[in-house]
Amino acid sequence: MAALIEVLDGGLATTVQDAGRPSHRRFGVALSGALDPALFACANALVGNAPKAAALELRLAGPRLRVAGGRVRVALAGAAKGEVMCAVSRRLTIAPWQSVTLEEGDELKIGAVRGGVAYLAFSGGIATPPLLGSRATHLRAGMGGLAGRALAPCDRLPVGAAEVQGPERRQAAFLHESGPIRLLPGPQDDNFVPEALRALVEEEFIVSRDADRMGLRLQGPRLEHDPRFGDEIVSDGVAPGAIQVPPDGQPILLLPDCQTVGGYPKIATAIRADLPRLAHLLPGERLRFAFATRAEAVAALRAQQARLAAWIDGIAPHVPAGAIDEEALYSANLISGTLYDGAEGDES
Repeated sequence: MAALIEVLDGGLATTVQDAGRPSHRRFGVALSGALDPALFACANALVGNAPKAAALELRLAGPRLRVAGGRVRVALAGAAKGEVMCAVSRRLTIAPWQSVTLEEGDELKIGAVRGGVAYLAFSGGIATPPLLGSRATHLRAGMGGLAGRALAPCDRLPVGAAEVQGPERRQAAFLHESGPIRLLPGPQDDNFVPEALRALVEEEFIVSRDADRMGLRLQGPRLEHDPRFGDEIVSDGVAPGAIQVPPDGQPILLLPDCQTVGGYPKIATAIRADLPRLAHLLPGERLRFAFATRAEAVAALRAQQARLAAWIDGIAPHVPAGAIDEEALYSANLISGTLYDGAEGDES
């Protein structure tokens, strides 16, 4: 059965996201999609969805929602938690990495989102109209999701039809690797003096306040362009993970909502396996870089995909705190609440 979700409070920068629009960059359309595809896939797996089903991406503060129709299973992935105010006067805590089933009239409030980003998935997936094959929201272009914008009060989110049955599901937190963000040099690394490439991997950078889904402006040592080539190039293609360096020498690390072409030289590109980690960087946080080989980048991506597959395979059933374990209740074989004390003809 399909469900309908009413938005009571949109939170801060809550958007509908899916796997994005990877086949449309040649037309000038940004990729968009989940900043952290791994956590996004975890949330979907916990409610039994396909990995690319549309879900809510939560930033800073989560939304308050009400089930306006139907029955739906939800799950959080990331450093966030919330509370369910049930229509039958019960309250349940919704913790991350586990599912909970909501009935019509139930309200769900997600609190602070720590760690940059989290995901809230619904069984059946969010069923807003697709645009160019995707439901992902691109805020700057005003496309996808709900009229291309963040959630707001009185919005209504349709949810795809799905059977909500069986026990709830949970898993341990999915954790990303730590350490420096790994880079492949270039494609315009020869537009910089050798000292710039050394500074990129030997010095520390700080995420500035100019940070959003389009990219992260970093503050750190000045990365000097080679004066023989200048500080601009003929515009060419860019992609999430590319590190552009404008004339001021302060790098810009591009994210999924980035433009498709740019005229600043790109000193290096973050490997795909480390892109999800960039979603969790907040203004004021520090990061370091390290160069990797192409073989190391491929191995890291394969290892990440294997860890995610193993995580999904390890999802197990569970009973949330405060919920009724119907399976255990039925297995007790109680009949109409009748008890027999052993004395002939005596029932109570």
